[in-house]
Amino acid sequence: MKLAIIGTRGIPNYHGGFEQFAEFFAVYMSNQGHETYVYNSNLHPYKEKAFKGVHIIHEGDLEDKIGTAGQFVYDLNCILDAKKRDFDLILQLGYTSSSVWGRLLPKKTTIVTNMDGLEWKRSKYNKQVQKFLKRAENWAIKTSDFLVSDSLGIQKHIKETYQKDSEYIAYGAEVFNSPNISALKEYGVGEGSYNMLIARLEPENNVETILDGVVLANQSVPFLVIGKYNTKYGTYLKEKYAAEKEIRFLGGIYNLELLNNLRYFSNIYFHGHSVGGTNPSLLEAMASSCFIVAHDNIFNRSILGEDALYFEKKEDFPALLTQTKTANLQKVSNNINKIKNDFTWELINQKYEQYLLKCLKSKS
Repeated sequence: MKLAIIGTRGIPNYHGGFEQFAEFFAVYMSNQGHETYVYNSNLHPYKEKAFKGVHIIHEGDLEDKIGTAGQFVYDLNCILDAKKRDFDLILQLGYTSSSVWGRLLPKKTTIVTNMDGLEWKRSKYNKQVQKFLKRAENWAIKTSDFLVSDSLGIQKHIKETYQKDSEYIAYGAEVFNSPNISALKEYGVGEGSYNMLIARLEPENNVETILDGVVLANQSVPFLVIGKYNTKYGTYLKEKYAAEKEIRFLGGIYNLELLNNLRYFSNIYFHGHSVGGTNPSLLEAMASSCFIVAHDNIFNRSILGEDALYFEKKEDFPALLTQTKTANLQKVSNNINKIKNDFTWELINQKYEQYLLKCLKSKS
């Protein structure tokens, strides 16, 4: 199969969940003998033409000059280039800034789209943008040959709203088995002595609710916030909690080994994501032996079930913060087993490969 992956900023991952998946899956597909290409933004720090056997195609991205609109230009450039390369299949990750160009996708190529989360529900967007994203979701479905849902909640939404079937394939993670407590030194914390979250600092990830709850609980326990804060909302949060000495904004961290150690040695890991599907950071927290307190919604409950505690509002936190990881080790163990049985990268990559081959055969 001659495969292209579009819709990400590129590999290796310096950004988020789709980029992490694209990196792991592209390398896997290349190792399986498929001719695999990934489109990279020219703003991506990796400038080589290949990565671990994967061909890298660099395309122009104006995001540094014109902001979010630059992503639309980048996606257009990727699609126009793809029309010239005779790919057997294009795997499109997300649709936010690409589905507007959907009718330009090559007609002879099989198009498979991962529908991401419910982007139009994200509260960071104003009503006009939300309306556009709702249309973009519709465009993506109409211009794709086949669809992937990364959660059962998304699959249900697509079926009920558009009467379309989609293949449920989640993200992956690997169980973290090599903890090194020396990784904590630079952060001045010890094993089990701190709580934390990892998220994009956006309203729908409930970071403010979590931090308001931490303040309300009034404990002298360090709370680590990992996520880029050089945005309008990130700056707002950093300034709001500037007087709270236990709340520490660490910025974005992309060293997976370091992140895994921070997760592994934490007391409570908070997961506030409320929009979207199976969030990669949730699986990585499960795989790193975290005791998890999550926002109460269908996406999180469909993965965690009874193996987490849940919050809805800041008033829930004084009670939640009395909990400890040592008192909830069975939940931690159950989540590790879920990763081993359902969410390893090897299993997820195999599911994607099998599904893409099935799609290719179905269209031919």
